[in-house]
Amino acid sequence: MTIFLAIVALIAGIVGFRIWSRKQARQTLLAAPLTAKQRALILSQVPILRRIPAALNARLEGKINLFLDQVQFHGCDGLDVTEEMRLSIAAQACLLVANNDLWYSNLTTVLIYPNAFKSRQARHSGYVVTEKEVVRTGESWDRGPVILSWAHSRMGALNDHDGQNVVFHEFAHQIDDLSGGTNGVPVLAPGQSFAEWEHVFLTAYDDHVHAVQAGRPTLIDPYGAEGHEEFFAVAVEVFFERPRALKSAHPAVYGQLAKLFGLDPAQWQADG
Repeated sequence: MTIFLAIVALIAGIVGFRIWSRKQARQTLLAAPLTAKQRALILSQVPILRRIPAALNARLEGKINLFLDQVQFHGCDGLDVTEEMRLSIAAQACLLVANNDLWYSNLTTVLIYPNAFKSRQARHSGYVVTEKEVVRTGESWDRGPVILSWAHSRMGALNDHDGQNVVFHEFAHQIDDLSGGTNGVPVLAPGQSFAEWEHVFLTAYDDHVHAVQAGRPTLIDPYGAEGHEEFFAVAVEVFFERPRALKSAHPAVYGQLAKLFGLDPAQWQADG
């Protein structure tokens, strides 16, 4: 019995040490700044980061370090993944979680294609399942991976005022999925009301669908009419890239996203 208890205690000690070590490694990464070379490369590739408050920089850089340590990048169709690609994608993904407690806990892999890629899409109608091949610029799978076109990821970051950013879009899906399903309702911020979120987003989604069906122009991409999860993802794109326009046109949606992300990009300095 004494030997058994000693073995149990030893195993518990080993497990405890490993957990402690992982926590220490995580805290070290979160506290570490980027190198000057990394910082310069990110600012050249992701110009939206030139506008963020200075107080946010340290938190963002720490999360970029954690992301790069956790996630493996793999090139597809012969693409060689570069430091530029890793840093650009990581910086965009981490902006969404820079000032809140959200994290991509389930994500370990990002696949990068040189350009748009083909994907098979299954549709269910009762007992009938049909498949078709579609061309995509990005995909987000439940619990990962994220799949991206580098050409579109790069241009989406460089053109940071058009409200279209495939990295923001796909990582918004990853955030959405943390609640247990990709349905347009992510894990909300502490104190954020589910009832209020539901009312705001369902109302905005219904209005958006009616506008798209009527052929009226919309600030939020018409693709958002495909479903609640897509409406959330395209709204996130506009929140970061055209925040003043979103706050003016859809103040309630803007307010909910500001609470979720702990950010107020409408107040960020103009890009100069």
